[in-house]
Amino acid sequence: MNLIDDIGRLVSCESPSTDLAAVARSAEVTAEVGSALLGAEPERIVLDGRTHLRWRLGSGPRKVLLLGHHDTVWPIGTLERIPFGVEDGVLRGPGCFDMKTGVAMIFHAVAALGSPDGVTVLITGDEEIGSPSSRGLIESEAVEHAAVLVTEGSADGGALKTERKGTSMYEVTLHGRASHAGLEPERGVNATIEAAHQVLAVARLADAGTGTTVVPTVLSSGTTTNTVPAQGRFMVDVRVRTTAEQLRVDEDIKALRPVLDGSKVEVTGGPNRAPLELSASSALFDLASGLLPGLTQAAVGGASDGNFTAGVGVPTLDGLGAVGGGAHAESEHVLVSELVPRTELLAALVRELT
Repeated sequence: MNLIDDIGRLVSCESPSTDLAAVARSAEVTAEVGSALLGAEPERIVLDGRTHLRWRLGSGPRKVLLLGHHDTVWPIGTLERIPFGVEDGVLRGPGCFDMKTGVAMIFHAVAALGSPDGVTVLITGDEEIGSPSSRGLIESEAVEHAAVLVTEGSADGGALKTERKGTSMYEVTLHGRASHAGLEPERGVNATIEAAHQVLAVARLADAGTGTTVVPTVLSSGTTTNTVPAQGRFMVDVRVRTTAEQLRVDEDIKALRPVLDGSKVEVTGGPNRAPLELSASSALFDLASGLLPGLTQAAVGGASDGNFTAGVGVPTLDGLGAVGGGAHAESEHVLVSELVPRTELLAALVRELT
């Protein structure tokens, strides 16, 4: 079967993560493409209404887990504006780079090996919203294997992703006391002012030297313009390169204390994905470099399901999918000239690891 045609089939079935029916349709198309190449039907694992696919090939001990996802960030109807197509050596379409090309590459790489033993293919359906239903499945599957290969799109210039920042997400709620803003503001406890203090305190937890970002994002407070706000809240996005930094920020955010008399600070949330640190990927990158000289590596800020597998102690190499760019953007694209060599690299890695 033709790799580009299979990418086209996957891209042409829209699959926004939040649309359960669309994800289910995409899972069926993905299952058809994969089964035709792998010679076996997948297990369909439905968790919280989301469909994930698993192929366990061979009967021997599990050796290599190939990990991808078939959901995308693009809403239904995007395909009308950005249809699948190839022009001047560039492939386009919603989700082509992130990461339907990588899914097709898994199928073609494994098919090229004949009947590999100890290989598992896991394609999930909720990665773009943080893998809420599939995280446990990914982690439990990973620990049965000696290595995990993730076919998310490459970093700039085709670099493999040997480091990914870990992510944490928090909601900080400020409890004050309402009063009339004109008649007796002094009787209130202003949650907006408390929020201002806490936003600044949270932002100071960032550390440029270690690459730690701590970013207050969505903010809301109050009910009417003439009422001292009794409650406010804001969200915090944290990205870190090391587990030590993730723990440091977690402890500091949870240690926030109110500034205004009578106010209260409540913090919920915490680490979502552990960092994919270089120690988890270096040996696999060295193996890949021996198979395809000239490979480069990169540390990136975005997280993937590879963070979960590295977090449970399994060697993990990411960015083995498409070479291109524009993830989550109108400019999303894949370089056709890189499809065959990168698929051959993936097949060679699986062969070496089994």
